[in-house]
Amino acid sequence: MRKLAIIGCGKVAHLHAKAIGNLSGATLAAVWSRTPDSARKFAEAYGAKPYGVDAAGIEAMIRENGIDLAVVCNPHPFHRDVTVAAARAGANVLVEKPLASTLEDCDAIIEACREAGVRLGVISQRRWYAPVQRIRKAIDDGKIGEPAFGTINMLGWRDRAYYDADPWRGTWDMEGGGVLVNQAPHQLDILLWFMGEVDEVYGLRRNLNHPYIDVEDTALAIVKFRNGGIGNIIVSNSQKPGIFGKVQVHGSNGASVGVQTDGGAMFVAGMSSVLEPPVNDLWTVPGEETLLAGWVREDSELFERIDPTVYYMERQIEDFLQALDGGREPLVTGETGRRTVELFTAIYRSTRDNAPVKFPLLPENGTDMDGRLKS
Repeated sequence: MRKLAIIGCGKVAHLHAKAIGNLSGATLAAVWSRTPDSARKFAEAYGAKPYGVDAAGIEAMIRENGIDLAVVCNPHPFHRDVTVAAARAGANVLVEKPLASTLEDCDAIIEACREAGVRLGVISQRRWYAPVQRIRKAIDDGKIGEPAFGTINMLGWRDRAYYDADPWRGTWDMEGGGVLVNQAPHQLDILLWFMGEVDEVYGLRRNLNHPYIDVEDTALAIVKFRNGGIGNIIVSNSQKPGIFGKVQVHGSNGASVGVQTDGGAMFVAGMSSVLEPPVNDLWTVPGEETLLAGWVREDSELFERIDPTVYYMERQIEDFLQALDGGREPLVTGETGRRTVELFTAIYRSTRDNAPVKFPLLPENGTDMDGRLKS
């Protein structure tokens, strides 16, 4: 039986606790929060031991309970200290997306886990959607030729109540960014999984209709990939009431494949449910054009049988535990998570400098938060 701990007891942590509770080979042994009362209430709800206040509490929690895997759920700018503390205490770590807000923090997390000899992963549970995996397999099998053109269209809405729900939302220092940092990482990760390494990015970010927040609600980018492919990214929290999130890939042989990862309204952890099933919305692989309707039906039927807010987290946690048992890396590693941060960081820096940004990116160890504050 693998012993797990949760670090940070906010809204998304409840989904992880439920996912862990559904896994036969895992148990939630302990939880940690900066606020001891939050840790106590959360621990009582899930039958775990509470810890709190500082990094010493994390180290004590890991050692006293023999924690195999710590799941980090606190706000993005605070991932670094708690993850480093957990790794140094000997726990493997699975961090909620994004890995961190800045490349400097990403690199510190990755290095701490490497030095401690523990595994590091980043939550990207949409990779376990059946329609996403179909696309990855089609690419691997050469069914679209080479991935030539990849697109993200994610049009959603966040209202005043969303930003008022937690004090960290909508601020540079506590959220680390807006739609790029909080809502878009799932789609950015999928695009990178399909298209490969990035060569250059030109991007823009704006706040169109949320004057009560500091961060962007909309961002665009043109991407050049190292394989010669190109990409286009459109992500926004400014479309009422929330429409869809889509990732599509068009191949060098003319075939196209796509997935609608989110539909109806964008999911908000602890505040809403997933309204529509993830489905393939585009499939023109020669000889397979007639399969789409059957897949949509199959995926819709699965959606009705599961709790989609928890089921896919179960699959990713399960993959991580299987990786520990098998001595392999999890599907989504810390280095993979850094690529997503590198991509949205490039959009911030490009906006600031009004110029394309070449990859790879190194941290800017200053007060600019990797291009955010002077944009």
